[in-house]
Amino acid sequence: MIGPPGLPSSRINVNQPRAHSEQPSAEPPTPASSVRRWEQVDRECAAALLARFGIGVRELLPGSRIPGSYWGEPEAGLVGNRLYLRSDTPLHSALHEACHYVCMDPTRRAALDTDAGGDYAEEDAVCYLQILLADEIPGFGQARMTADMDAWGYTFRLGTARAWFKQDAQDARDWLIRHGVVGQDGRLTWSLRLA
Repeated sequence: MIGPPGLPSSRINVNQPRAHSEQPSAEPPTPASSVRRWEQVDRECAAALLARFGIGVRELLPGSRIPGSYWGEPEAGLVGNRLYLRSDTPLHSALHEACHYVCMDPTRRAALDTDAGGDYAEEDAVCYLQILLADEIPGFGQARMTADMDAWGYTFRLGTARAWFKQDAQDARDWLIRHGVVGQDGRLTWSLRLA
C-alpha cells in the first residue's frame, strides 16, 4: 500500500485540493466500535458476491491470527485470491481488501501476499469500488459503508467518505471505467482489472 509514513493509505484520500471549496457533510459520526462486522451480515451472500471476482473467503476462528492482514487483526488479509477474515472483521475492511484484488494488475495479483501495493489513483478506485459493492449486500448499502469508513478513520478532503463519493470521486470512477471494472453507465462489470 502507498501512503505517508505512519498513515495507512487505505484510510486516506491524498488527492490535491481542487480550486473550489465544498463543505463537508454534517452527518453525525458513527463510533468505530459500531461498524458493521462480518458476523452481522449474510455471510453466504457476501462470500458469493466476492466469488464473482474469483475471490475465496476463508473465515477463521475468533482470536485467530489473520494471514495477509496488512494492518493486523481484526482487519482482513489477502494472500493470492484468498480473503482471510474473522467474524469480528469489519465489513468495510473485507470489501476494501477484496477491491484491492479486483483493481490490481495481473502481475501483482499473481504474487499477492499481504501488501496490495498500487498508487494513489488505484487506492481511490478501491475506495470507490467498495462503496459500490456495499449496495450488493442486503442490509448494508452505501450510506452505512461510508459512515463505517468515516468511523474507522478513512479521511477525505471534503470531510466524509459520502461527500467524496458523491462530489469529488469522478477521477476514481473514470479509473474504474478505464480498467474495465465499471462500465460507462457506472454499473459493475464483475470483471477484474484488465491488463
